[in-house]
Amino acid sequence: MIPRPGAAALWPGAAALLALALLIGGALGGLLAAAADTGTSLTRNSDYVLAVLRFTVLQAALSALLSVGLAIPAARALARRGRFPGRGLLLRLLGLPMVVPTIVGVLGIVAIYGRSGLLNDAFAALGLPVRLDIYGLSGILIAHVFFNMPFATRLLLQGWAGIPGESWRLASQLGMSSGQMFRLIEAPMLRQVAPGVAGLVFLLCFTSFSVVLVLGGGPPNATLEVAIYQALRFDFDIPRVIALAALQVAVCAVLFAVAARLTRPIPVEMALGRVVGRHDLGSTLGRVGDAAAIGLAAAILLLPLAAVAVDGLSGPLSTALTDPALWRAAQRSLAVGLTAGGLALALGWGLVQSSRTLRVRFYRRRIADRLEMAGSLVLILPPFVVGAGLFVLLRPVADVFAIGLVLVVLVNALMGLPFVLRILGPAATEAEERHWRLCDSLGIGGWDRFRLVDWPLLRRPAGLALAICSALAFGDLGVIALFGTPQSETLPLLLYRQMGSYRTEAAAVTALVLLGLCLAMFAAIERGIGGRGSD
Repeated sequence: MIPRPGAAALWPGAAALLALALLIGGALGGLLAAAADTGTSLTRNSDYVLAVLRFTVLQAALSALLSVGLAIPAARALARRGRFPGRGLLLRLLGLPMVVPTIVGVLGIVAIYGRSGLLNDAFAALGLPVRLDIYGLSGILIAHVFFNMPFATRLLLQGWAGIPGESWRLASQLGMSSGQMFRLIEAPMLRQVAPGVAGLVFLLCFTSFSVVLVLGGGPPNATLEVAIYQALRFDFDIPRVIALAALQVAVCAVLFAVAARLTRPIPVEMALGRVVGRHDLGSTLGRVGDAAAIGLAAAILLLPLAAVAVDGLSGPLSTALTDPALWRAAQRSLAVGLTAGGLALALGWGLVQSSRTLRVRFYRRRIADRLEMAGSLVLILPPFVVGAGLFVLLRPVADVFAIGLVLVVLVNALMGLPFVLRILGPAATEAEERHWRLCDSLGIGGWDRFRLVDWPLLRRPAGLALAICSALAFGDLGVIALFGTPQSETLPLLLYRQMGSYRTEAAAVTALVLLGLCLAMFAAIERGIGGRGSD
């Protein structure tokens, strides 16, 4: 009988849990201690808090509705049209908004939809009395659609991919029209998949910070995260910070639970696995509609990024690129991104190693699920709540601005942890199921097990997870806006301050540098860690 491992196999997860408990517990403890000292209650400033909550929910609901509403026809068109020039490239580009720094996307949106943007210039040239105002709710919605519509499209495409080919064959044999096929085959899938996608987009928009900070236009359009930032950084109103943070955590917990219940797995039916062509692709109306849906999705995605590239290349390159402040900020951003990504991967790796041992060897699936869920609980604890808690906790004993970059790394590592668990977990479990008996029978363990068995199987998901976490931390404006100073300025913070001081030409070059470095770092990590097969 093959012996089961002892407690030593579970220590990586225990160490990761301890680190999470210290960091998250310290942040929450700081907020609770401050609440006890100040007598904070949710009823204080209740009118202001409720107004912020109403706007936060409103913009998140509208953003989710628009993002998913535009993603459905785009995903359907991409699923229907399996072959057209550039389809593969477009599918890859749909993943760009996940790693593009938020502040860069916002600058591109301003260049297209702003008061002096491309669309307003086109309206003026045509003599149309139409002027778009990007600041306020409309700008927030446009930006959220840019970031979330491609993401929703990719998720919905998985739903179409899960429809068995035999369903399309049967529809063809029965002579169903395109409308009947949508009603009987595609609509049931959407009722199963779309609510979970909409819930996830709602949660992302509910905790949005950078978009609302830049495009909100002022306090009347503040979300909970922006209100926390303003109350802590400018007013230093600790009671208001505590009230807003408590409300933020409570609402996010409810939203997380609702999103989890709305998400349903796509049923895998017995199918031959063959790709069966649909017979409703020949109509002119269908071709025009699909082309319009794909063209609109491509325009929403590519126009802001193209504007960033054009404005950056036409800006004062020589002056901006010789500015030492730009490259000092770039070095800090690289250090924050790589350190936060590495820390997130280390924490996630520890949780995944212990989780797969519990799941596969000890048959403790429920405990394994809870262990991984502990790493994902940061989804209900937005970064600004963690940052505010650490600010309040450490302020009496340390200069929080002097150690600001350390805190930025810690919070960004927490925010990247769910990505590591989602990407690395399934691959690690599969590797354990296939090889643990053989490894134990041959006496392969420790470093040899990692080098010979685990790493060749897990390097691709590990590379992708590290690339995503590092890119997100590299382009983060949220936490650095709270702790940043001129001495700890990163590229996103430098870009935000240039935009705030109306240095638009310098901001355009900084945005191009930020975008280029972020994408280059992502590609280098994914290829360097994941290998050539990660393309």
